[in-house]
Amino acid sequence: MPDRHLVVGAGPVGRHVAALLAERGSRVTVVSRSGRSTGIGGVEHLALDASDADALARAAEGADHLYNCANPADYTRWERVWPPLATSLLSAAERSGAVYAITGTLYPYGPVDVPISEDLPDAATDHKGRLRARMWADAKAAHDAGRLRAVEIRGSDYMGRGVGGNGHISRLVPDALRGRRALMMGRTDRPHTFTDVADAARTLVAAAEDPGAHGRVWHVPSNQPVTQAQALTDVLASVGKPPVKISSLRGAALSAAALASPFMREMREIIYQWERPYVLDDSAARARFGIAPTPWEEVCRRTAQP
Repeated sequence: MPDRHLVVGAGPVGRHVAALLAERGSRVTVVSRSGRSTGIGGVEHLALDASDADALARAAEGADHLYNCANPADYTRWERVWPPLATSLLSAAERSGAVYAITGTLYPYGPVDVPISEDLPDAATDHKGRLRARMWADAKAAHDAGRLRAVEIRGSDYMGRGVGGNGHISRLVPDALRGRRALMMGRTDRPHTFTDVADAARTLVAAAEDPGAHGRVWHVPSNQPVTQAQALTDVLASVGKPPVKISSLRGAALSAAALASPFMREMREIIYQWERPYVLDDSAARARFGIAPTPWEEVCRRTAQP
């Protein structure tokens, strides 16, 4: 009988995880509110509110692995959406016995002035980072208490196929392909790590299936950092398009935008990521899982695709 996997979330990471597992012959079910098909052959789809702990636990019965690939896109709703969802996922993992594999973010670390390694403390200063830090702390506590097996991976800003509006670079690509000016957050000349979403999926599956990797955080192997301006220029060059003019939103202009937009207020809280070098140290995961990042040129071509 094939191994069974329950993937919660049909966004970019969830779709890549499902495709990776289905391609090798695993039994895969993708849970989302709509139950809409991902278009991936051999994958089952289930319409379910994953914050319903009993319903999710029933869906997870018999699963070997439970993947948290959820991504509430509206930052202004995180405090309402994430706590019940995180509690439900923990409960489902504990009740089913499935390994709980979490797609995390770098937000828990907060502002940093050194390469970001897994041994840095979770010291976020904004509410989104503190919330995500609590989520991992709860899962780690349950793991350490022997109630479940948990692991988390963390990548930097996503690029690659299917990221679309979920990525700082990919959201600019459609207009940039038409030659339109790009408006970026913060400084455009600081080195920044970008993570291919397919590499995040590969790392999540590898960490979930390696018992010795459980109980800690792993960083997704990613390419060498580039500036966000260079990243967009490289994406355009990958499909034969010229660079576009770039403007930046920061300082007083960003503060003014935040006054009018709740979303921009949320973005202002994490603007530190774009005002200073933001570099990921992924050496531990490379050594543990033998994963190398997708070549940068291929990442850019994938990002340029609709």
